[in-house]
Amino acid sequence: MISRRRLIKQLSALPLVGGLMSFDVAGVSGLLQPEAVIPPARNYLQELGVRTFINAAGTYTSMTGSLMVDEVKQAYMGTSEDFVNIDELQDKVGERIASLLGCEAATVTSGAASAITLGTAGVLTGTDPEKAAKLPHLAGTGMKTEVIMQRKHYIEYAHAIENCGVKIVYVDTREELKKAINKNTAMYYFVNFLNYEGQIQWDGVLEVCREHNIPTMIDCAADVPPVENLTKYTDMGFDMVCFSGGKGLRGPQSAGVLLGKKKYIDAARVSAPPRGNTIGRGMKVNKEEIVAMMVAIESYLKRDHEKDWALWESQVNLIKDSIDDISGLKATIDVPVLANVVPTLNLSWDTKKVKISGDELKAEMRKGHPSIEIAGGGKNSVSITTWMLKPGQERIVASRLSDILHQKSI
Repeated sequence: MISRRRLIKQLSALPLVGGLMSFDVAGVSGLLQPEAVIPPARNYLQELGVRTFINAAGTYTSMTGSLMVDEVKQAYMGTSEDFVNIDELQDKVGERIASLLGCEAATVTSGAASAITLGTAGVLTGTDPEKAAKLPHLAGTGMKTEVIMQRKHYIEYAHAIENCGVKIVYVDTREELKKAINKNTAMYYFVNFLNYEGQIQWDGVLEVCREHNIPTMIDCAADVPPVENLTKYTDMGFDMVCFSGGKGLRGPQSAGVLLGKKKYIDAARVSAPPRGNTIGRGMKVNKEEIVAMMVAIESYLKRDHEKDWALWESQVNLIKDSIDDISGLKATIDVPVLANVVPTLNLSWDTKKVKISGDELKAEMRKGHPSIEIAGGGKNSVSITTWMLKPGQERIVASRLSDILHQKSI
């Protein structure tokens, strides 16, 4: 009789086709039923010929924002197996997010820009669906027609407000703000990362708008981290706060959240899907994104933020150390005061000593293998962040950056 040891040895030399042999303590027990072989996951991006890259630039929409954390991905897929009523889900998720962040109400939107549009719409229409159906055509409706913002706060995303049909009135000073308020003023729009650029800062805007009973919205799309910003601006007194979900929160890139006073969040929902005759109909958020956005906030609140910061600092210092010896190169690690508040390596150089432009350096980093994206550019500067790097990628970034800059230095 063939021994078990000998049989195992013979079988180990055979290809794994069909079923596998099984054994018990007494000897050979026969063949198992063939097990399903899980094929390797398809590399869809490779199939499509879309090149991936190491993201040392940041959470830019053009670079697909951030990567969802595992808990968020699990929530997304786990929600995909069942049908629900979308309004009921938004109600429950909104209640959960509001309880987590200590505000009156919240709703998941299709990004921060959608939060801006829907919040503006809600201020104009209240909870009247007939008014919501008329946007953006305000003439003859009796709805207000103007939104005020500081000229120094102008950003292209203000178009999300104009989608509602309103005119933006620009001001510079507190006195100009007071004079601009009239019977047609619907709202004040504040861009958080430009707070110190304008002459009227948070408290000044809130004081004037409270005095004249004008609703306030603050755009905080990229203002996480720090974690306390998730509650700071509602606590400060802003009626509506807009956050992106696919940046620091590490939720779905196509999701965001609108927080604030319940009457404004309820009104914003009137212009949101699934209602079909509103300006928000195209701003659909699926059930997977809604739940994943909630879980992203839960996950972010319980993260060890000090540990995250220590990792980012160690990574950015490693990159800086790799090029610190280059003559004519200035390398500083800075932390922005508002928006994208993470350790950022800013490089600038004397082009007589380092023979490459910022744009050329970006192109060199991009065309290598693997491709690496960095930020900035122009004549003689770039910037690098590490908060979107996977552990270990900082060494690849450091090596490539060092090679290029040392080759170009004299």
